[in-house]
Amino acid sequence: MWKKYISKIILIFLASVIILSAFYSFKTNSDRNLKNEIGQMIMIGFRGTTAEPGSYITRVLREVKVGGVILFDYDVPSKSYDRNIVNPEQLEKLVSNLKSYSSESLLVAVDAEGGKVNRLKEKYGFMSILSPQEMGEAGNTASATEEALKLAFELKTMGFNMNMAPVVDVNVNPENPVIGALGRSFSADPQQVFLDASAFIKAHEENNIIAVAKHFPGHGSSQDDSHLGMVDVTDTYKKEELIPYQKLQEAGLLQAVMTAHIINRNIDENYPATLSSRFLQDILRGGIGFKGVIISDDMQMGAITSNYGFEEAIIMAINAGCDILIVSNNGSAGYDENVPYKVRDAIYNAVKDGKISRERISESYERISLLKSNLEQDI
Repeated sequence: MWKKYISKIILIFLASVIILSAFYSFKTNSDRNLKNEIGQMIMIGFRGTTAEPGSYITRVLREVKVGGVILFDYDVPSKSYDRNIVNPEQLEKLVSNLKSYSSESLLVAVDAEGGKVNRLKEKYGFMSILSPQEMGEAGNTASATEEALKLAFELKTMGFNMNMAPVVDVNVNPENPVIGALGRSFSADPQQVFLDASAFIKAHEENNIIAVAKHFPGHGSSQDDSHLGMVDVTDTYKKEELIPYQKLQEAGLLQAVMTAHIINRNIDENYPATLSSRFLQDILRGGIGFKGVIISDDMQMGAITSNYGFEEAIIMAINAGCDILIVSNNGSAGYDENVPYKVRDAIYNAVKDGKISRERISESYERISLLKSNLEQDI
């Protein structure tokens, strides 16, 4: 009798062990999947002109599984050059190695608008590209097409698959310190902006480069620089600034859109576009019908860091509708090698605490995966 009793106890114990093991295995896999999906939502900047086994960036690619990296020529914290870009030969090898060390398809991005905002500068051995303003002055799309084809081909040759351009801001204020004064807008005419941006995007598509239209909902009327602090366009914003986005969407040319850290209190009294569901959900997705990937402007710019806590801003941006968060690690606050981990953990903990829904992460992951799969199919 006692043998049967012991046998039952043993069977119950073994069953419990199996159930608990299955539970912990499920939980571990679930947590791992969640962290992997979160990693895909992060685009990180880093210091380094090479990517070798055991280097910082290869460790981040392996451990955080970030979905993208963004490269710069100038390192803001140290006020020095040679951050990632030295010359074409070096850059091509860096990009190739970055991709090879990522277990997931990796977005490798750069700001290459032409003119003053182009990380691939002529002095490093790259082609000279006209500014958007110079492209637009032709009054037709011939210049934009020619320059964008040159630029996109060069990006493709280097291995890039994403360009944080074109700027589709309408040049409402020509003295705007961050747009008009730098020649970053094609035109003051939203129709011309649409036409030149279309040519620019098509040239990139021909070279299998994702073109990211920016800065939604329009930075062209601003009087201040969002790199330095919050920019209020309440009294200067024109509804015509949405026209390029609407027309590009109708033409099927919008794959990705970057947000602007600008506040328009006529639309959202409290939050800038990057952190506002009224801008991103109601207007961009609901009104314009955009179904692609929404990318935040750098989450370490002054407009964000001066007004919101690090984790608070990340949570707000995701809940507002951002799919990819750019964390350049290239701002005046300094360089922090733990930033990729901090971003991932902040999002992970927010999901666990119910501040971000699990479904919200899955939505972004699916959009990012679709964008990457379309990119791979075109190769």
